[in-house]
Amino acid sequence: MKLKSQILPATFQGQKPILFDLYHGNSQNLVIFCHGYKGYKDWGAWHLVADYFYEHGISFLKFNFSHNGGTVNQPIDFPDLDAFAENNYSIEMEDLSRVIEYSNENGYQNIHLIGHSRGGAIVLQAALEQKIQSVTTWNAVHSFDRFPKGEKFEKWKKNGVFTVLNGRTKQEMPHNFQFFEDYQRNLKRFSLHNNLSLLQCPLLICHAELDPAVSVQSAYKIERFVNNSILVEKFILSGSDHVFGSKHPWEQSSLPSDLEIICRKTIEFINQ
Repeated sequence: MKLKSQILPATFQGQKPILFDLYHGNSQNLVIFCHGYKGYKDWGAWHLVADYFYEHGISFLKFNFSHNGGTVNQPIDFPDLDAFAENNYSIEMEDLSRVIEYSNENGYQNIHLIGHSRGGAIVLQAALEQKIQSVTTWNAVHSFDRFPKGEKFEKWKKNGVFTVLNGRTKQEMPHNFQFFEDYQRNLKRFSLHNNLSLLQCPLLICHAELDPAVSVQSAYKIERFVNNSILVEKFILSGSDHVFGSKHPWEQSSLPSDLEIICRKTIEFINQ
């Protein structure tokens, strides 16, 4: 049963609602999928990813981070750039915690996390803090420290905002300086290179060898950070790109072949 476009309401002033889609299967295994930077749950072929897991007996939940720039009424693209400007890692961690709590309250005890790109760092951190059955990264960044450097940083600090051009929508997408300040306040928490050695659940690292956005070296660094006896698998897909052959909009009825390979590998990992 597919229960689409549900809302987790805000519970206090300043918090925003979370829009999510739940594909409820017969299994107690639930995947929670976290999109990446400048992403959203309805980007590209993510709906076909959800279908694929559902058809293979795994429930699937995909959601929009509350400050990703979308709204409940306009979840695609970025109509709320004010919210986007106020996003930070702490907010995304809180969002994912809200989704996990909702899932537990609705009977899902076997939670598996998948994160794409920046969402990969978020799920890794969540797996350190939450009771999770497994965590999988798809073309994940290996560090939260992805801020402007040098002169660009000083300009950001002085002006209080810097913008990034969205090549597809042509929007100048703003980041307020609070983003960096929140990271600095939580530096110990957001230090994956120090913290991942404490990871207790199985980890699958999937990365495209030729990813132009996040170097495949990130996959090898994540593997080195873990450095303990838990189950760690690494799957490097030859060729491909940052979104495993997908694009937005995705108008075909089937998954791109590279993305299907990644889905199949992830399902095998979850089911082992």
